Amino acid sequence: MPCITDIEKILEENKIDREIIVVNDNSTDNTREVLINLCHKFKSLKVIENTSENGFGRAVRLGLNSFSGNAVAIMMADLSDSPQDLVCYWEKLQEGHECVFGSRFVPGSQVIDYPKAKLVANRIVNTAIRYAFKIPCNDITNAFKIYRREVIEGCKPFISPHFNLTVEIPLKAIVRGFTWTTIPISWKNRSKGVAKLKLREMGSRYFFIIAYLWLEKYFSRGDYLRNK
Repeated sequence: MPCITDIEKILEENKIDREIIVVNDNSTDNTREVLINLCHKFKSLKVIENTSENGFGRAVRLGLNSFSGNAVAIMMADLSDSPQDLVCYWEKLQEGHECVFGSRFVPGSQVIDYPKAKLVANRIVNTAIRYAFKIPCNDITNAFKIYRREVIEGCKPFISPHFNLTVEIPLKAIVRGFTWTTIPISWKNRSKGVAKLKLREMGSRYFFIIAYLWLEKYFSRGDYLRNK
């Protein structure tokens, strides 16, 4: 997997201690064999097999229950996210932020070959989230983000089994009072494989999790705010 090699290389160059976790979400090809071979090459690599029901959110939750460091980044394995941006995320955490969110739609960002239909849907959903939660971030749905361990612990339990986890984690972090910042990042469409995100199928799931967290923000009377 080129993405693992690229991540390992750039983190090594920047002398960042790391643990690279790959969750094999019931793959039916030779992914498992490839990962086993990579484990012999990279001591930082840890593979988790999802032996239960598959789904993006379920796979990520397995990883979030297994990481050992003081921070965790969620990245796609299709080379759409930049390892260099991961280094920028880490550097921002060192400034004192508890979460760093990347945006593909601010000055300094770069987007390559974003499908038009998904782009329109993305902008509509993110604009709705921005106004509903009164936040300046315009790319909450992007999965590529980094969090300190205390953020993940303070936002559990996570309930999203699918791609709606990409909005559950950051919105919970914001609503519960963790500090965050946004930086421009780059994104490019995958060159191989087929994206598993289906707009029609995910619409109601996104709406559910957004409504759930909107209710927490405005009606929970602060019951879930972080302990200072």
